[in-house]
Amino acid sequence: MSPRLAVFDCDGTLVDSQANICRAMEAAFAGNGLPAPARESIRGIVGLSLIEAMAVLAPAAGADRHAALAADYKAAFQRMRAEAALDPEPLYDGLVEALDTFAAAGWRLGVATGKSDRGLALLLAHHGLTERFVTLQTADRHPSKPHPSMLHEAMAQAGAAPHMTVMIGDTSFDMAMARAAGVRAIGVTWGYHREEALWAAGAVAVARRCDELAGCCA
Repeated sequence: MSPRLAVFDCDGTLVDSQANICRAMEAAFAGNGLPAPARESIRGIVGLSLIEAMAVLAPAAGADRHAALAADYKAAFQRMRAEAALDPEPLYDGLVEALDTFAAAGWRLGVATGKSDRGLALLLAHHGLTERFVTLQTADRHPSKPHPSMLHEAMAQAGAAPHMTVMIGDTSFDMAMARAAGVRAIGVTWGYHREEALWAAGAVAVARRCDELAGCCA
């Protein structure tokens, strides 16, 4: 029998990382002589892989400039980490308790994120969450969301069937990825996309607090 698998997005779902994302994005644009996007626009691309995000934020720039922006974003983030200048990336209130509830009910847990392998590993270790997840999928090894590759690999690693899997995320990209993979899409409202965008992208349920998550996935 297939186990139940709950796959979580990271930024905007597990942790509030918007401050560091915005700072690194602003540094990348400044380094390329471009005006920084509005922070609302930056929050809107969280979840996409970097090249795809840059194409949205700087549509008039070419592919070479998008690649340069992505590289400079990574460099800015690494520099802030090396200088101990990162802002805190706190877990959302009630998130640990929600993970406990899933685990107690026998769910296997995973992550599917636009972060890099290194970035995700560092964040999970910082919060003591590494051992909770049986599968970790990142932008280093997959096409950008909403391509279903991350979920396909997560299900393969966890031994879970699509009808026993949910994707939990705060963006329309997460909801669209879930639909593309044939799994249930569960939205959360504490992240970076509006609730109406989650419903429009295919959410079958939306949680407004962490203690509602397990019920939304039942």
